[in-house]
Amino acid sequence: MQSKANAPEEYINELPDDRKEAVTKLRNIIKKNLPKGFKEGMGYGMISYTVPHTIYPPGYHCNPETPLPFMNLASQKNYISVYHMGLYGDNKLTKWFTKEYEKLGIGKLDMGKCCIRFKKMEKIPYQLIGDLSSKITPKEWIAIYEKNLNR
Repeated sequence: MQSKANAPEEYINELPDDRKEAVTKLRNIIKKNLPKGFKEGMGYGMISYTVPHTIYPPGYHCNPETPLPFMNLASQKNYISVYHMGLYGDNKLTKWFTKEYEKLGIGKLDMGKCCIRFKKMEKIPYQLIGDLSSKITPKEWIAIYEKNLNR
């Protein structure tokens, strides 16, 4: 469900009440823990966190006019999703995250290459998402991105 919202606040205001609380809480914990340099905005109809052109002028290789994507937060039809590109690009980070998630004992992790899906709002591990958000700086993300891009 892609939104046409122009700002994160507008995006959240469009959500049903049961999703507003969870998305707002996720947004706040991501912003609190995200290393300095990432920029919040909207991208692909979702709340996005990117490396701005002022830090990485080449932008995203698929569309250089777009800043380099890092994380996204979205309310989909049947779940809330957190997209973290570092999970796709860094195997050590993926192993850390899956191990920490398992320790929480909140059920099976529903995850794709970089997408973490939460179908039950009461089982969202907010602090773990905050910890995940803090693990990679923009400079580190650029290095991971370029390493994977040049394979």
